[in-house]
Amino acid sequence: MITTSRLASLAAAFVTVRHASAGFNPSSKNNVAVYWGQNSHGRGGDDPEAQKRLAYYCANSDIDVIPMAFMTKIGGADALPELNFANQGDPCGMFDGTNLKNCPQIAEDIVTCQEQYGKTILLSIGGATYTEGGFQSESAAVTAANKVWDIFGPYNSGSSALRPFNNSAVDGFDFDFESTVQNMVPFVRQLRTLVDSASDGKKRYLTAAPQCPYPDAADQQFLDAVGMDAVFVQFYNNYCGVQSYSPGSSQQNNFNFDTWDKWATQTSPNKNVKVFLGIPASSTAAGSGYLEPTALAPVISYVKNFSSMGGVMMWDASQALSNKDFLAQVAGELDTSSAQSTSAATSAVASSTGTSSSASQRSTGVSSSLSSSAASRSSAASTLVTSVRSSSLTSSSSVAAPSYDAPPVTSQPQQILSRATDAPSEAARSGYGISSGSSSSVVPASSIQAVLPPFHHGPPPPMRSSSSTRGKPHRFVCEEIVDDDAGEAA
Repeated sequence: MITTSRLASLAAAFVTVRHASAGFNPSSKNNVAVYWGQNSHGRGGDDPEAQKRLAYYCANSDIDVIPMAFMTKIGGADALPELNFANQGDPCGMFDGTNLKNCPQIAEDIVTCQEQYGKTILLSIGGATYTEGGFQSESAAVTAANKVWDIFGPYNSGSSALRPFNNSAVDGFDFDFESTVQNMVPFVRQLRTLVDSASDGKKRYLTAAPQCPYPDAADQQFLDAVGMDAVFVQFYNNYCGVQSYSPGSSQQNNFNFDTWDKWATQTSPNKNVKVFLGIPASSTAAGSGYLEPTALAPVISYVKNFSSMGGVMMWDASQALSNKDFLAQVAGELDTSSAQSTSAATSAVASSTGTSSSASQRSTGVSSSLSSSAASRSSAASTLVTSVRSSSLTSSSSVAAPSYDAPPVTSQPQQILSRATDAPSEAARSGYGISSGSSSSVVPASSIQAVLPPFHHGPPPPMRSSSSTRGKPHRFVCEEIVDDDAGEAA
């Protein structure tokens, strides 16, 4: 018979497993993945909120997985990959005669992250500025996958490959494509084969970052063909984001985590794939979808009910640590909801087995203790965040989050608006933008998602007046609108 004390022990083990394992734990729902590399908060120089080197974030106990963003070209000049890590690309050099960065500092940090802190480090391929469109043929895709593995996989002393991270090897690859790509299935499938048969025997992973409208316009073909270990679904910048969650409702009309859970458990080649709740780490990190931790708590509790739920993904590290206490509080909410779920299960078992009421009270006491412990850890972990903040700077968490409530559904004939600026409300910038009949109104874009690509991963960069900046497209409603880049790709 399973005793209440035994269940309490299991509860404690479940809540602390993420912190004990540090890196990605496929059996846990408490994983936290935070993208690093694009400095999307936009601070530079000696600003304490500017993006810092990789090892700095690995030292944070609330982070388990870091996808490095991005490999912006798979086959650039001389058919070599190209990397962009915003201000953290500055310490990198270039291999002679190529556009391939040589990054000894990042190479050193990858080892530190893996060996000292036990983190899982992925290399994310794609991003908003990826324009190659995939590959001309299946054979070209396989050749490219082999080259990527040779450059970023386990070091092979017999290889002549140029390696940006020297002898360091990443723990896998993430796919973040924002527009349709050709022959990506053979590319991803070959990397799956290579990852699973690595010469060093180390466990490695493949992940992807689809946007929440299902099916994803860019990634769905390879998601349905090749087994992923996790998907970091972007529940923001779209009608199906976390801002559309209806508290207390078992039937969600727009927020569609249940759709992705169904894909994971019924359609995906890997029925154990984990679905992450992708969220902006600040009100400035996305056009819509940011929620304060207290508002996010019921969403986390809801998605924890799904068997595929694997944790939370945040965009991005620079935003997360500039938003005072946000990262620590979200990690604490993951732990708290786990303790609450386990407490409920304990009570149910106690009731069905006739356990005494005093034993049930002891179980509840353990659950409360675990929740309190999680809250204490959340507060302690925030010390790292606050220590790098200038007291003269205003926390982004004090800025009111934009409101993008899901508009009512209409059955009238629909016509796509010609420009984002024609949209009848700011919600059009979150993937709505429809005119119905003779008068404009805003309705969910699910009916036109095959025509209208959703937002890209990450925020629109801050406006800058420098004449040296490059223009970059941003998808709003139906066309590309060029604004000033904040330096490097976001």
